Amino acid sequence: MPFWLFKQEPDCYSTNALAQKHMRSIGTGDKVLFYHTGEEKAIVGIMRVIGDPTPNPENEKQVQVMVGPVKRLPRPVTLAEIKADADFADWELVRISRLSVMPVSAAIWKKIELMAKKK
Repeated sequence: MPFWLFKQEPDCYSTNALAQKHMRSIGTGDKVLFYHTGEEKAIVGIMRVIGDPTPNPENEKQVQVMVGPVKRLPRPVTLAEIKADADFADWELVRISRLSVMPVSAAIWKKIELMAKKK
């Protein structure tokens, strides 16, 4: 099952061409890490994709994806924690900071879940 990370922009949600390419690859049932941008800069929850990509009615060159909440993480995993760990050095969240939709490997997904359980 594919895993993804979606960033939530405080005032708006925009996606660049690479994010749109990723969104076209998303399918119903995929799992998504929910990342708060702005001051918090942390992964805070898990969502599930509840519908395949559909055309965005406001911009026909883009697609949109419906998601539903699964759970809040026991504690947020901050960007600072992620950047401090060498296991994340090649992840788009660290390398391409402005990317709003990105794939997540199974290994990274598991590590994020473990980090969220630590106090």
